[in-house]
Amino acid sequence: MGRSTEWIPALWLDVFNDLLYEDNQLDYEDQWTLNFSYSQTDTVTKDERKRGWKVYAHCARGKFQCASCRKTWPSARVVVLFRYRLQRGRGTVIMRPFGQACRRCQDGFELGGFSENEVEHALLRVFAKIRKNCYGEDDDDDDVSSTESTVVRTRPHEDTLCEGCCMGICCQDDS
Repeated sequence: MGRSTEWIPALWLDVFNDLLYEDNQLDYEDQWTLNFSYSQTDTVTKDERKRGWKVYAHCARGKFQCASCRKTWPSARVVVLFRYRLQRGRGTVIMRPFGQACRRCQDGFELGGFSENEVEHALLRVFAKIRKNCYGEDDDDDDVSSTESTVVRTRPHEDTLCEGCCMGICCQDDS
């Protein structure tokens, strides 16, 4: 199935809830929620750290479409930033997808679309980080390694067209 070029927050929420409540990815008594923030950065202040916030930047595969010229392109280096914490039995995950600009038009960053498999892969990595950093479990990195993703042929990463790179949050070295 081809990837949609449309950013669909409901897909992320549905997969998050399926993994959480049907697959018991966080098999604890705590309540977890997923929210979106389109302005968060990877900076965690000393005060935020004291309040338990952690950050994880994931490198995902997505597909984009320019709003101006309608050109589409795939990318194997889409930054998705997650901020999370567990406090008094309530867990919060806040995510931000980063956009990319069209090589032709270069008139702003577009948010990309993701396949359901890619969303699941990203969220499994977040849950592994949560289990490690909030519950003290080992990070079972091998279980959800990035090599499971289907190879997508893309042009070389152009950091000037990548919103994450422009903000200093690049996942180019994660593969």
